Amino acid sequence: MTVERTVSPLAAQQPQRGFLPAPLLPPRGARGFPARQRSAARPAPALPLLLVDATAALTAAPALPHPLLAAPLLLAVLWLNALAALYRPPAVPAVLDELPALCARITVSWCALAALVAALSPAHAPSVRTLLTGCALQTAASCAGRGLVHWRRRRMLVRNPAAALVVGPAATAQRVAAAFLRRPECGLRPVGVLADDPAGGTGLPVLSTDEEVQRAVVQNGVRAVLLVGPVGEHGLLVRELAEGGCALWEVDADVPAYDPVASPAYEETSRAAYDPSGAVPGKGIAPHDEPGSTAHARTGYLPSPRTRTPRERIAGFSCRRLEVGRRPESPAKRALDVLVSGMLLLLAAPVLLACALVLRLSEGPGVVFRQERVGQDGLPFTLLKFRTHRPADEHEAATRWSVAGERDMSRFCRFLRRTSLDELPQLWNVFRGDMSLVGPRPERPYFVAGFSRTYPGYAARHRMRTGITGLAQVQGLRGDTSIEDRARFDNAYIDDWSLWQDICILLRTAAALVRPTGS
Repeated sequence: MTVERTVSPLAAQQPQRGFLPAPLLPPRGARGFPARQRSAARPAPALPLLLVDATAALTAAPALPHPLLAAPLLLAVLWLNALAALYRPPAVPAVLDELPALCARITVSWCALAALVAALSPAHAPSVRTLLTGCALQTAASCAGRGLVHWRRRRMLVRNPAAALVVGPAATAQRVAAAFLRRPECGLRPVGVLADDPAGGTGLPVLSTDEEVQRAVVQNGVRAVLLVGPVGEHGLLVRELAEGGCALWEVDADVPAYDPVASPAYEETSRAAYDPSGAVPGKGIAPHDEPGSTAHARTGYLPSPRTRTPRERIAGFSCRRLEVGRRPESPAKRALDVLVSGMLLLLAAPVLLACALVLRLSEGPGVVFRQERVGQDGLPFTLLKFRTHRPADEHEAATRWSVAGERDMSRFCRFLRRTSLDELPQLWNVFRGDMSLVGPRPERPYFVAGFSRTYPGYAARHRMRTGITGLAQVQGLRGDTSIEDRARFDNAYIDDWSLWQDICILLRTAAALVRPTGS
């Protein structure tokens, strides 16, 4: 089996020319932010709260009919509390806010344990009085311990508040900054305003250049960014601050005086008021938390429904912590990739050999070619495919937008394209970790650069490992179809990712093979 390599010389020059800026994450420290300023203002560590809950469970253990039952009780409480995010407290923690959730999970744990004991050994089933006593003891101990931890946390916030920059229109940013400064217990101390237009408010200094922001970060140790409106031309700078360790907070600066539940327009208005792309609210731009929206692409922070934190009240404002960076890959997804790709490589080995033999006899040397594609985080990798079309030169291979209906293909090559058998060698890319079974389809650097400049959200596709198939492909977006639609479906897949969604896409892909349309 011979191999043909088609790597664009243009792609090799891109790092020097800056040809591919969009999908690549900005280099850390590119603006000179020192490493010692990169520690974000993080919530209270989970370890003290874990120790408190473990101690509370052991405190109530004497009420159990057998000491060994303390272990399953402890595991159940810790697991339920973790699911409820009780080990990720809000910016300003308070034990009374957690009391209903704590009581409910402690009660569920004790009732489940009692049901298990009653089923296995009815003679040792705990009584109702035992259940009430145990729940009361554990709840009291847990609340007392958590109250102490949160009290120490609030004292630390007052004594050592995190310096913050307020980003948005100058007048709104100054108003929000003044409100935060009047409430030192919130733990955030605004030190400057980042706005395109310095006019419109008095108070904190207005920073309008990268050099001024760098100076403020160095001098004040900025650890948080409060977003109160469109970031305008500072979107990339905000993204770099977030990747450097600053916590991003979306602040709803325009809270109406009426009940938001009674007004259906409240949620839509509040979301439209914040458009990081710099566009005028309500002019057809999707809200920032819509998968694949313009805000996703231009700011770089990508809140995901699976990791998005709930809104909190800080200094009287409705705030929400925004996630940043690429989505961490699930070990289950990688395990599925390795297991399925390994099995398919073994089962499809005869098909691979047959395809290679027919191609060698009918088309000559160059059965498999290696082509550079852009993968996760904008990093290039070498993709493997069966050669179904021989380009005139390397430049054409890297820059020609080929589709399944190439007229100069042989009958067998068209068959490979229609049945997607030409993609089978990519199972090796999946097995070795270059790709995933399911994910956004990888593209050549030449087209990634152009698409990233033209289509909002296209560059954001590279925050997850690319795949052989994906949500866009099972929606019929293959070959010469809308790139904008592909980007929207790819970002929706990433934001809504689940292992079950991957399995569904694989099943739909397998079903689509009986009605092939090409790639």
